[in-house]
Amino acid sequence: MDALLTALADPARWRLVNLLAERPRPVGVLAQLTGARQPQTTKHLQTLERAGVVTSQRTGQRRIYALRSPPLRDLAAALARLADTADQAGGPRETYDRYGHSLHAERLAAEEPGWADGRSFRFLRSLTARPELVWRHLTETALLARWWTPDDLRVSELLFEARPGGRIVHEYRDSEDADGSDLVAGRAEGVVDDVRPGERLAYRLSPLLPGGGLAFTAHLDLTLRAADTGTDLDVRWRITDSTVDSADFVAGIEIGFGQSLDKLAAILAADPHDTDDTDDTDSTDSTDSTTTRSTK
Repeated sequence: MDALLTALADPARWRLVNLLAERPRPVGVLAQLTGARQPQTTKHLQTLERAGVVTSQRTGQRRIYALRSPPLRDLAAALARLADTADQAGGPRETYDRYGHSLHAERLAAEEPGWADGRSFRFLRSLTARPELVWRHLTETALLARWWTPDDLRVSELLFEARPGGRIVHEYRDSEDADGSDLVAGRAEGVVDDVRPGERLAYRLSPLLPGGGLAFTAHLDLTLRAADTGTDLDVRWRITDSTVDSADFVAGIEIGFGQSLDKLAAILAADPHDTDDTDDTDSTDSTDSTTTRSTK
């Protein structure tokens, strides 16, 4: 496939392929039709033949070239598979496009400080685990690190002190940035306001701008209610202190936090009765070189 792509990438060779798609032709005629010298045309045809896209045979004093369609059909099928993967419903490309539309709208709205103050979001999830286990996933760093980032990201530093006045640090990177050489995807710092184990968790969290300033302050209020199937989780976001430069962050709240909660739901659905303690060693698979501390 690589040889075929390399052969077709040259405009002169692509022109020869188009001419041979019409009918087989001799070298001399192909040179005339492309306006090239015959030795140069012969060289291009030999490259195409080595790539398997054309074939040739000698007839008298002439060498006739013809197009081979199977390699082109294989290439077309490979390209169609790539396009289908990119366009799959609910896939990463769809999420990227949704974020792009939201980003455009938020940047237009961010005209002055405080532009997003009072903006609120609500997330509801029915989780297949009892409130005590859900609470652990909301407050213990080893468990938080498994779900507390959107898709394609990983936690690189995490501190969550589950007590009133406790500190929160949440830093994340691209999931494929194994050695930390790429830029940090995001970092937020905050403080815990209210803790009622198994019932309510409230905290403030502020994403940091590239220069270190606060983009805005998010006030999160998480309420847990026991249900027949497990736990109903109700999360309410409220924004204050929004800066003009916070548009990129605000645009990603609904998509990003929604993805995080979907990950939490999937984890609990896979093992809704897990009551074993999870130590920091268990978290290393998903938090490569992560600082994890918690108050239990």
